[in-house]
Amino acid sequence: MSFWEYLGSRRERLWFETWQHASMVFQTVLAALVIGVLVGLLVYRSERLSALATSTAGVIFTVPSLALLGLLITPLGLGVAPSVVALTLYSLLPIVRNTVVGLSGVDRTLVDAARGIGMTRTAILLRVELPLAWPVILTGVRVSTQLAMGIGAIAAYVSGPGLGEQIFSGLARLGGANAINMTLAGTLGIVLLALIFDGCFVLIGRLTTPRGIRV
Repeated sequence: MSFWEYLGSRRERLWFETWQHASMVFQTVLAALVIGVLVGLLVYRSERLSALATSTAGVIFTVPSLALLGLLITPLGLGVAPSVVALTLYSLLPIVRNTVVGLSGVDRTLVDAARGIGMTRTAILLRVELPLAWPVILTGVRVSTQLAMGIGAIAAYVSGPGLGEQIFSGLARLGGANAINMTLAGTLGIVLLALIFDGCFVLIGRLTTPRGIRV
């Protein structure tokens, strides 16, 4: 069976697994964005706390994916839960680091000027600091998405959802019928999803970045 024939015969299953993979990555990156930005907001004013938060996220990131997924089996079981938790943890480092860098890099004269016209600390954060730091934060989100997209394939190790099932099944059947087709379908599907997600983030960046910063 050729690759195109394989795609045609497994069309519904491949669409379902593609949707699962995209949904899993979207949810984990969204969770990592909320957690990472909150952590960044709490620590960016302190060099020591910023270093601690970034180092902690970095240590988590260095744990091998198969090992982390295996460790999560005991408390969370198999399936979606360990997959989502692991991907969220792996997605934190770029977002936390870029949030700290973005907020710390805001020109202090602008902050002082906002304070001088009577803006509260919360107003300064929401109307001055976060908008100026947003392009840097969004870059971290894009990196996290690409990481989650690739690592998400390994979630099949714990019966996680997504296109990783195609890759793992194909590798387990190397030499058998459709083994290469399965591996190739899963791999190309993840690559295409990564490109689509990145294109969406480029569009989001253009729509949400203040014009003066974008120029």
